[in-house]
Amino acid sequence: MNDSDRVFVHQFAKLIGGLGVLTVVLILVALTIYRGEPKETDPNVQARVAERLAPAGAVYAGNTGRAAMQAAADAAAKSAASEVAYGGTTDGKTIFDNLCTSCHTAGVAGAPKLGDKAAWAPRIAQGLDTLIKHATDGYHGPDGFFMPPKGGNPALNEEQVKAAVTWIVGQAK
Repeated sequence: MNDSDRVFVHQFAKLIGGLGVLTVVLILVALTIYRGEPKETDPNVQARVAERLAPAGAVYAGNTGRAAMQAAADAAAKSAASEVAYGGTTDGKTIFDNLCTSCHTAGVAGAPKLGDKAAWAPRIAQGLDTLIKHATDGYHGPDGFFMPPKGGNPALNEEQVKAAVTWIVGQAK
């Protein structure tokens, strides 16, 4: 081995040794930073991440696809039915105050105002069952005005709609 080879090997050994020391220093710095970082305390973080990463839709094809679509629709309907509005109350006044008052107090879109006997008389003459059906399914009046199904809140159940309609009719008698 000549002198130039010895110099190269000596310098190369210094370079490798320096890189080894740098590696150890970087590992120690990383460990120090990691220990100083606060741990995640929210137990729902994994669920939120999984929800964000979940696919937004799905592709359905053939009979298997139809079955999957029907199962998804049934699950959505069951989920919506389990979320009853206003804590499930059947107090007509409470439902009116939370939902119906926006249209039936000001007469928005031709809605008959609460307590207006002249406006409610022809509707009451049709019968309570008809009024409940119109409130539940929605109604397009002959004058072009529109009552949305369940007053625009699909979380209302049948009993709640009936209680609200009965209370409103009671105010017009």
